[in-house]
Amino acid sequence: MPQPPRSRLSAAHRAAMEANPWFASMSRVQRESLLGAAELIHLRRGAMVFRQGDPVNAAGGGFYGLAAGMIKISTLRQDGREAILAVLEPGNWFGEISLIDGSPRTHDATALSALDLLVVPHQAFAQLMQGAPFGRAVAALLAARVRGLYGLMEDATLRGLRARVARRLLALARGDATQSPVARISVALPQEALAMMLGVTRQTLSKELNALARERVIALGYGRIELLSLDRLQQLGSTG
Repeated sequence: MPQPPRSRLSAAHRAAMEANPWFASMSRVQRESLLGAAELIHLRRGAMVFRQGDPVNAAGGGFYGLAAGMIKISTLRQDGREAILAVLEPGNWFGEISLIDGSPRTHDATALSALDLLVVPHQAFAQLMQGAPFGRAVAALLAARVRGLYGLMEDATLRGLRARVARRLLALARGDATQSPVARISVALPQEALAMMLGVTRQTLSKELNALARERVIALGYGRIELLSLDRLQQLGSTG
């Protein structure tokens, strides 16, 4: 990743980080230590934070906190098709896996908009990990990731498309990777991106969304899906 301009953390940035459940679960001392070890950089839309296969010690690499903007975590198949695994919103931290095991980056991380990004260098992250409280916090972050991956595997192997669509919309309503306890009633995501998340064609997804819209479960807008009945989506996601 190129070396972009740096600046100071603003009150708005700090508020976005504090709103994240994982970050908020740590003590104030831990939170300040993490923020104090980070540098704030700015990236343009379309910039790659890192690429699949990048070494852990690549220039500009580290443990990342998203202070503003949106990032997609994705991978490309050999035939060029893209699978979006997650969409990260402000407050999320990511990139810890390669720092822990020393292996290359597992996926691409791409800016969907202009970003304000906190970067904790590899050595600073390793120093923070020497403290048991921070180590336990990172373990909890990894546990949440594993639970999410198990959920995706279960959806892909055991659930029909209608249930998968409902469950992903509910996850996106809670911030996808954030999984806030409070669900929003609007998801700002193009249908093409949602199709990539589910591993289906845009046309196949469109049929499911239009059916849900006819049932007044959702309403479709430009680059946005309004969730009219969270309860009904919950029911559909539970039916398998």
